[in-house]
Amino acid sequence: MESLEEKIAHLERTTDELSSVIARQDTEIALLTRQVQILLDAEASRNRSEGAHIFGGDERPPHY
Repeated sequence: MESLEEKIAHLERTTDELSSVIARQDTEIALLTRQVQILLDAEASRNRSEGAHIFGGDERPPHY
């Protein structure tokens, strides 16, 4: 019985640690996603002001 209690305690600690890691990663991913969007918007704005066109993932370049 004592062995099972030790295993349960270990599993609970591991679950808590993993939960905090996932929460931290979720926050970091959200921040990185916002930063990438800001960079993409800035680059698109710069390209528009220079007259260049950047093709998105769904667009086909004119030579197709």
